[in-house]
Amino acid sequence: MGMFSFIKEAGEKLFGHKEIETAAASAASSDSAKANLAELNAAAAQAIATYIEAQNLGLQALAVTFDGASGTVNLQGTAPSQEASEKAALCCGNVSGVTSVENLLAVTEPAAESQFHDVVRGDTLSAIAKTYYGNANKYMAIFEANKPMLSHPDKIYPGQKLRIPPLA
Repeated sequence: MGMFSFIKEAGEKLFGHKEIETAAASAASSDSAKANLAELNAAAAQAIATYIEAQNLGLQALAVTFDGASGTVNLQGTAPSQEASEKAALCCGNVSGVTSVENLLAVTEPAAESQFHDVVRGDTLSAIAKTYYGNANKYMAIFEANKPMLSHPDKIYPGQKLRIPPLA
């Protein structure tokens, strides 16, 4: 699926990314700072993996790594569908401190890839649906495609990345 870019300061706050950035900056100077950075990266990766698993996407053999210096998450494992793979990548990217996601999940049932939309101030799901589908009333298709990460159609925020699946 490839690499996705995200806005670093937007999203769920699962770990202290400022602490990781500080550790990354000092890691070049000492072995103890490198060890601290490795521990912080591992803890962040575990927090992200737990968040993904809580979405019940049906992923198998999920492996998550995080590099605090670059803000990059790497995903490996197997997804049952293209939708699950895309949602897993969005789970990672919509976490504060993550700037990019390398999605290396194998998909057992490949399908057409979705488009993605970066939410800006003033966006609504209806306006996004109008842009991509030509019909504002199709906003529920976008909402459903982004569940369970979205809990309500009115609760989107600037910097969030949304899946825009092809209409069936």
